[in-house]
Amino acid sequence: MSDEKICDEFHRIANKHGNGQLGREVWANHLGQVTRYNLAYINHRMHQNDNGRVIGYGNQDGFHHRHYFGKIEKIVFTSFEDIEVQFQQDWLFLRS
Repeated sequence: MSDEKICDEFHRIANKHGNGQLGREVWANHLGQVTRYNLAYINHRMHQNDNGRVIGYGNQDGFHHRHYFGKIEKIVFTSFEDIEVQFQQDWLFLRS
């Protein structure tokens, strides 16, 4: 069985709330376990490189990592829920 994309969301953030866009893609296996994810805060006004991705989390290259203003760093993965919380904290901090 192949993994299924269970979430494909893209939200535009109003200028008064920080501008930019949020993207969330999530794939899961037949047991409902997250197998792949891509979370991104895109704001071309803050960062022009990396397709405007200011902050992002993913594992599509075979390892869990974080994008931050064009730099990629490995991260310790404990759970997808923890990654979502960290992503939320990061982009809220950057938009303030």
